[in-house]
Order: sequence, then structure tokens, then C-alpha cells
Amino acid sequence: MNRKIEYKLSERRCVIAEAQEGTLEKLVCEREVEIKNAAGLHMRPAMQFVDIASRFKSDIAVAKADTNADGKSIMQMSMLAATCGTKLKIRAQGPDALDAVAALQELVEVEKFGEPVPGQTIGEQEQ
Repeated sequence: MNRKIEYKLSERRCVIAEAQEGTLEKLVCEREVEIKNAAGLHMRPAMQFVDIASRFKSDIAVAKADTNADGKSIMQMSMLAATCGTKLKIRAQGPDALDAVAALQELVEVEKFGEPVPGQTIGEQEQ
């Protein structure tokens, strides 16, 4: 009998479906993140996102409103045109989905792509 387990960790939503034999069939995790760096998702941050997403086996999709992008494609990620304050939904499906979503959330919201936030100059530390 297949069973589905859904749980929330903070703002992260994950669904685990286990096969009858007890092996992991698929893991799906979703997380909404907000672009916080002043320049938004231009080519350099988009490439950082793709580099991190490509380290994982899971399929990674990113959505902005009705626009979807492959999180491992620099062309598709740059087409999102996500400015500061834009909310994106990251969705990973695969064996390492939880780790993938956590790493990408860290890049976007904590590290802020290593760029200044509005009102902050380069080299200035956020308090």
C-alpha cells in the first residue's frame, strides 16, 4: 500500500510518498522565497542559483506568478526577471529535494546572492 505523508517545516512544504516495500518513491518540497538583493535576479545571481541547483539529483522548478522555469537552466531562470521584493516558489522533486530547497533558500534569503540589499552599499554589513 502506497502512503503519502505531508508535513510543514517552517514555510517549507514537503510531501513524501513511500512505495509499498518501504523505499522512498519520491520526495517533493516547496518553499516560497523573496528576492532581497537590490539588483534582483540578474545574470550573476541566476548563475549562482543554477550552479547550486545543478548539484542535486532532484528536478528543480521555480515559479513567479504564472511563469515557470527550470531551476537548472540559466536561460529560463534569467527569463523570470525577478526584481527585489519578488516572491518565487521553489519546487524540488527527487531523492535530495529537502536539501536542494534548503540550499537554494539559503542562497536567496540568507546570503542574498552575496549582494547588497536596498539601502546598503557594497562592503557594508547588514545588522
